[in-house]
Amino acid sequence: MNAPMTASVRRAGPADVPAVTALLVDALSRDPVAERLVPDADNRADVLHRLLAVDVDYAIETGHVDVAGDWSAVAVWRRHDLDAQQWALGDYHLTTFAGRAAPRFGELNAAVRSYRSDAPHHWLSWLAVQPGYGWRAADELLCHYHHVVDRSGHPVYAVVTTEGARDLLCQHGYRADLPLHLPNGPSLWPLTRAGRPIRSNNSG
Repeated sequence: MNAPMTASVRRAGPADVPAVTALLVDALSRDPVAERLVPDADNRADVLHRLLAVDVDYAIETGHVDVAGDWSAVAVWRRHDLDAQQWALGDYHLTTFAGRAAPRFGELNAAVRSYRSDAPHHWLSWLAVQPGYGWRAADELLCHYHHVVDRSGHPVYAVVTTEGARDLLCQHGYRADLPLHLPNGPSLWPLTRAGRPIRSNNSG
């Protein structure tokens, strides 16, 4: 089910995989969790690019990826049903593309999966803004997709890596839970946006 597009939100397609990947890599290269995952700054962007290219391609094919009209922000969404448990970045991808950083990525995946629900839900995989823009650049991306979610009645889950992203999501109706902690690393912020009741055609 699709929400109507606005002039400042565009759904990404297969041809946008390189640009979306580049935006994510640029935004995440200085992220505290990314710094912990790949301490070598010279190698970080390369590792992130290889992994994110696979993830973005998979998300565009099976999920929903929106970009701001000026490419200042991107949101990557997935819908998880009872029969949709396969993630793009499995052990094979981590071993192949992350190299020595694979164990640290495995710890991150384990922490994130510990917060996932088995019930149907939507998952905000990535929310990123270009360096030089504030988190408010992602406002309309969130509003746009929430129209889709609210028609399904499903909750939304997210795990973010900065307090700025956490605070923005809280302004959009998410509830922040206790932080998750990586071994000898920074905190992750898990959040839930409760499902909205579905209004029937006969409801007042």
